[in-house]
Amino acid sequence: MPDTPPSNLPVPKAFAPTNAPAPRVVVLSGLSGAGKQMAARYLEDMKWRVVDNLPPRLLPLLVDEREQATHSEHFTGLCAVCDVRGGRIADLLPSLELLAEAGTRPVLVFLEASDEELVRRFKETRRTHPLFDQSGGVLPAIAEERGLLASVREQADLVIDTTDLHPADLRGRLVEAFAPPALGGLGQAAQQQPLTVTVASFGFKHGVPLDADLVFDVRFLRNPHYDDTLRPHDGRNKAVEDYVMADERTGSFLERLYDLVGWSLPHYVSEGKAYLTIGIGCTGGRHRSIVVAEKLAQFVRDRGYPVLVQHRDVGRVKASASMATSKTPLAPNTPSTKAGA
Repeated sequence: MPDTPPSNLPVPKAFAPTNAPAPRVVVLSGLSGAGKQMAARYLEDMKWRVVDNLPPRLLPLLVDEREQATHSEHFTGLCAVCDVRGGRIADLLPSLELLAEAGTRPVLVFLEASDEELVRRFKETRRTHPLFDQSGGVLPAIAEERGLLASVREQADLVIDTTDLHPADLRGRLVEAFAPPALGGLGQAAQQQPLTVTVASFGFKHGVPLDADLVFDVRFLRNPHYDDTLRPHDGRNKAVEDYVMADERTGSFLERLYDLVGWSLPHYVSEGKAYLTIGIGCTGGRHRSIVVAEKLAQFVRDRGYPVLVQHRDVGRVKASASMATSKTPLAPNTPSTKAGA
């Protein structure tokens, strides 16, 4: 991020010192086809004022003008969708810096997906990638967009990989992170504690979550999969939990995991990190990783941090037979919207 924002960016003029709480601002960015418009609609349902396809250089003026309206009209906050459709995406980070200097620090959310999944979504929705013409194809357009957005992703507070997310899963993540308490969000706990921790179990055979900041491998623990009575259940089952915890290595591992995470969290807070995702992986993501993830989530929760728990692969065995016919693409699927904007 440059030390001095470009002088041609508009500077907000109405951020005078005040006792009123600063407006909550979310900037939604990411790859075309990753589900930004769907995410924006979910935020609108949660009483966020959403402005789509905003040129990044206009972000400071938008926040300036909407500050009073957001409070007086009882909106949860302001969400601006800024991506390659809006012009110079290089203006986004300097604009965020201007806002931070003026007293408002937006939460930057970045949505992404694998190349294969993005290509599939564009084929299904029959929408055109915004960089298609200048890049000469869907895959070259995706590659160019990744390059243009690399610095934005690096600075993002929250990165969501939507490759394997169904729309309901995406909505759940946004509700937990950004909805007011009356709509099922974390509410005051998240506002009082500057770091929200996501603990996510997963199976290595399905791939490591791209949005994980820390990843721990628990495949060395006893595997309930080889017990016929335990295999159908997941790690939230008491018998499965007892089986995993009976391995003497589990307790030793958890002690060391608690020490590392407990020591690290305050340092992430002091560094200014707003979201931290910790991945716990076993082979299939149904037994050992879930037991350890639940234990770690309770440890973090007991220390006063807002915690989101996700078990990404818990339903894969049951759902595998129907996934081919029932999967709904996350890319926007209405004729009036751009694909994945």
